[in-house]
Amino acid sequence: MGVEIKETQVSDAEFEEMKQFVFEYLAASVEKESEGGRMRWYPWHSAEYRHNHILNVVGLAERIARKEGADVDVTRVAALFHDVAKLEADQELHAEAGARVAREYLQSRGEFPESFVSQVCRAVEQHSYQGDLEDVSLETQCLIEADLLDKIGANGTALMLLRMGYEARTHMESDQMVDRVLDRGLKAASRVESDTAESIAHQRLKRVRWFREWLEEEIAAMDGRETDGT
Repeated sequence: MGVEIKETQVSDAEFEEMKQFVFEYLAASVEKESEGGRMRWYPWHSAEYRHNHILNVVGLAERIARKEGADVDVTRVAALFHDVAKLEADQELHAEAGARVAREYLQSRGEFPESFVSQVCRAVEQHSYQGDLEDVSLETQCLIEADLLDKIGANGTALMLLRMGYEARTHMESDQMVDRVLDRGLKAASRVESDTAESIAHQRLKRVRWFREWLEEEIAAMDGRETDGT
């Protein structure tokens, strides 16, 4: 696929300001949560975790966009704002709410073309789309693929195991949790369309399979199902 070189519309300084705004917006969302709300006790809904996820998605989306010929600035800005409203809106509404936040920011800070603003906001609004990725713009596809990919691989495995410990899921063995990550990864990989995203998914799923094999060997040795004389 040929890659079209486009003039940069967002400077590094502007993008850094956007990153700071998104983190502060997430932190403010937590502060506004009533006492006892989910963000007060569940670290996966903290501003720090959500911002880290967002930055992971930004990196993946930008990588895919560059390889696939999408508008990199539209893609990376949309990725940065895609979950900005995650901690203050219902799950079903957070994409639309995030698009509104993105539009307000882009229209009030800087002189971004309306076409650019519209493309960014459309990608944010559609990033939870569950249909065929061929039905959305290439920039939206890159964002959706990046969002899917961040949930699989070594990072997804580590987070799932941490979540198991945090929630005291003693009814489930570690290898079963890794299987859950693998199953989720396979479902995510089945949705991606671009060659770049497929390659990343393949690499990340391979890591999960390796980890599962190593973990199962050690679990078997520890509980007596397998002995090696040591």
